[in-house]
Amino acid sequence: MRISLIDAGKRFNREWIFRHLDMELSSSRKFAITGPNGSGKSTLLQVIGGILRPSEGLVDAKNDGKTIDPDSIFKNLSFCAPYLELIEEMTGQEFLQFHASFKPFIDELKVPDILEATGLAAAAGKQIRYYSSGMKQRLKLAQAIFSDTSILLLDEPCTNLDKTGITLYRKLMESHTADRLVVISSNYDVEYDFCDEILRPEEWKKL
Repeated sequence: MRISLIDAGKRFNREWIFRHLDMELSSSRKFAITGPNGSGKSTLLQVIGGILRPSEGLVDAKNDGKTIDPDSIFKNLSFCAPYLELIEEMTGQEFLQFHASFKPFIDELKVPDILEATGLAAAAGKQIRYYSSGMKQRLKLAQAIFSDTSILLLDEPCTNLDKTGITLYRKLMESHTADRLVVISSNYDVEYDFCDEILRPEEWKKL
């Protein structure tokens, strides 16, 4: 998988978040997007993944040399962010089963295996509304990291996690992301200090 940003820019109303950005991201590499609050970290992450369209320029995604239709790139990526909502009427087990129905898990893992791996086995039958904020974040990470996708996008992945949860996050990243294109938006070293390259949106021209 290879994603190229070609003279890309994104603006909201008249304010450019970034502009004239040329960048290439490829599988088996991990990238961190860092910078001050409001610098455009989450915006750039979403443009890379096709969640937001650029205001100018091009985002070109290729898999095995074949261009991926922008409207289909979602099939190749998984995404985790603290602002994403969970279906809180479901149990943890039901939520992962529902997710697996349209995006299978890696290595043919079963839902009980994933719940066990993320420390949520004891809460498998509990409605998500009764999960703590840290348990909800673990569930979000589980559906993203364990999805069989070639692109993994993480926005502030350790939000609401305690020390045990952060250790778990790093273990999962080490074990399950070697061959994937990973992009992490964060200001905290513990979330991205294993990345190969640092990207800073504030360095690209805003006009």
